[in-house]
Amino acid sequence: MPTLALKVPPLLVLALVAVLMALIDAAWPAGRLHAAGSQLLAWAAGAALVAGAVVAGMGVWAFRRARTTVDPRHPEQTRGIVDTGIYRHSRNPMYLGFALALLALALWLANPLAAVGVPLFVAYLNRWQIGPEELVLRARFGAPYLAYCSRVRRWV
Repeated sequence: MPTLALKVPPLLVLALVAVLMALIDAAWPAGRLHAAGSQLLAWAAGAALVAGAVVAGMGVWAFRRARTTVDPRHPEQTRGIVDTGIYRHSRNPMYLGFALALLALALWLANPLAAVGVPLFVAYLNRWQIGPEELVLRARFGAPYLAYCSRVRRWV
């Protein structure tokens, strides 16, 4: 397992990437899109933020209903496979919600250079969070977890 695996809380990664995006925007303001589309970008940012909050919230709610841990640093504490609600459509709705929040920030900043934070966040989570989580869950739940993975995509 990679050395950073399951060590950094995804909310902290989200915050760090958001700061990085803001710093990129401040350092390269010339990269911002023209003001003509700013109203549309603001509405799109708001929609992405609301969608992200709803998707992540549905993930937390499903975990709470199943009485399983929402702390992603300890997948060994998972009590069962949650495959109802939003988890019928995404194996990682909380992370998807975080990515949508970063997309909202990118749209709000209207700076394509800052948008690099979104794929960086996704790549980080795939490598140091989701991959290691899946290894633990595969070992813990075996065939039922593999069947779930074959039915439901990792992100969307």
